[in-house]
Amino acid sequence: MSPYRWETVQAVTAQRAFGIVRSRTPEEAVSAGEAVLDAGLHAVEVALTTPCALTAVERLAESRPGALIGAGTVLDAAAARAAVTAGARFLVSPDLDPEVIHTGHRHGVPVFPGVATPTEMVRALEHGADALKLFPASAVSPSWLRDVRAALPQAPLIPTGGVTIDNAPEWIAAGAVACGMGSALTSGGATEAGERVTALLKRLADAR
Repeated sequence: MSPYRWETVQAVTAQRAFGIVRSRTPEEAVSAGEAVLDAGLHAVEVALTTPCALTAVERLAESRPGALIGAGTVLDAAAARAAVTAGARFLVSPDLDPEVIHTGHRHGVPVFPGVATPTEMVRALEHGADALKLFPASAVSPSWLRDVRAALPQAPLIPTGGVTIDNAPEWIAAGAVACGMGSALTSGGATEAGERVTALLKRLADAR
C-alpha cells in the first residue's frame, strides 16, 4: 500500500537534503542516482531534461526499491502522469502550475512546485502544494528566507539551484525544510559523489 503524501514528504525531507540528477543519458542518470543513494542519501530526483529521463526513473525505482525516486522539471499534467507511471514518488517543478499539483495528488504523489516570491508561495499553498521549491536559491540568501519565513512560517521551503555542501546548513538554519542539490552533490564518479554525500550529511547533522 502506498504511503500517504505527507508520509512521503516527511521521508524526502528527513535528511534535510535530496539529490538532483541532470545527465546527458539515462544510463548516466542511473549511475549518478545509485551513487548518492548508496552513499546514504534516501531521496533523489531525476530531472526530465535528461534524455529518456523516465527510463532512468523506472530503472532507479526498480534497482533501489527502498529509495525515494522523484521526477524534476515536471512542467505539465502529461509529464506529471507519465512520471508517476514510471515510478516517481514525488514531483518537482521549476514553476507553479496548478495542474501538475492536481495531477500528482490525484495519484497520491506529493508535488513541490517552484516559487520565487511570497505571492507565489501563498498561491502554491492555496493550490495544495506539499512543499515549495525556492528557485533559484542563488538569487536570494538564507537571510532573505529567514525574513520570508517570519511572515510565512507555514511555508515549507526547499532551496534549490546554487545550494552547496558549504551553505546547505545555513539554509536549514534559516528555516528551510530541506535543500535540493544537483551538481554540487551528484557530479563526478561514484566515489566523489559518495564522499560529498558523507560530508553533507555530517555537516547537516552538526548544524542541528
